[in-house]
Amino acid sequence: MTYRLGKSFYVALLAAAVVLVAFTALCIESSQAAGTMKEETSMDTKLNLPAEVDGWKWDGKEERYDSKTIFKYIDGAGEVYLAYGFKGLVTRRFEKPGKPLLTADVYEMGSSADAYGVFSFERQDEEAGIGQGSEFGGGLLRFWKGDYFVSINAEGEGEDVDKAILGLGRAIAESITKTGSRPELISYLPGKNFNLVEKNVYFFRSHVLLNQRFFVAHQNILQLGPDVEAVLAEYGVGQEKVHLVLIRYPSEKRALDGMASFKKAYLPEARTKDIVRTEDGKWAGAEHYKWFVTLVFGAATEADAERLLQVTEINMKGKIQ
Repeated sequence: MTYRLGKSFYVALLAAAVVLVAFTALCIESSQAAGTMKEETSMDTKLNLPAEVDGWKWDGKEERYDSKTIFKYIDGAGEVYLAYGFKGLVTRRFEKPGKPLLTADVYEMGSSADAYGVFSFERQDEEAGIGQGSEFGGGLLRFWKGDYFVSINAEGEGEDVDKAILGLGRAIAESITKTGSRPELISYLPGKNFNLVEKNVYFFRSHVLLNQRFFVAHQNILQLGPDVEAVLAEYGVGQEKVHLVLIRYPSEKRALDGMASFKKAYLPEARTKDIVRTEDGKWAGAEHYKWFVTLVFGAATEADAERLLQVTEINMKGKIQ
């Protein structure tokens, strides 16, 4: 299968299915309103996908999926792609006598930020230098470029197989002529001076996906949704892992509503300062700035929490007019 998801993910995803139904419906509705690709996708008019790499030849067949049929291909994980504005998928398989089958999946997402988001959600391995961000390991290549997320895997191992996977990835990346940008929110995060763990920066719009990487609450207390952007970042502060969530809402009112909902559910004892000590002895805090909300979890001291919140706000003020 093209998307690297463990058994625990599927269990959690099924448990959250009821909560996710409304969110998925909104994603589908908004994508249809924007002209979601039909099954006869026009992706082939945008990309000139390769037919052969290192002796592995395309079998001449092509599978296509849209937001209504994606579950036929990745039953149980389609919600992940829908949560990132999924538009369409083209799948090709490549064969070479006596060698493992290669499968290339090319996903067109709602935006370059969403393409980055899908990539960031399961990032584990080393950078492969393909596209605008990539990883390669265990016979699986994943990368993003422009509005596309690409996954290539082999049903077997070998040095020549790895070479073919990387060659196929480069060829597909070259066929994607337009580049995109990482989510702007990432540029507001406190960086290396705060020991930011680059591999553990995730972009998302759904509270279900947030909970897969850092559990906040079963309910959508942050009022996340298709029109909201958020990043989760991990910091190594001493021996502690501190998490920061930065959210951009479509309006200041929505940000204030999200902040109030979060404080009521998570920081009910907060008074004049929105930083409190939690049951585990760590510190959590929240701060609002214009249409943004910043949250910190797991800080060892109140000062650590306050510093991360303040630096994030300073970063935003320096870039937002």
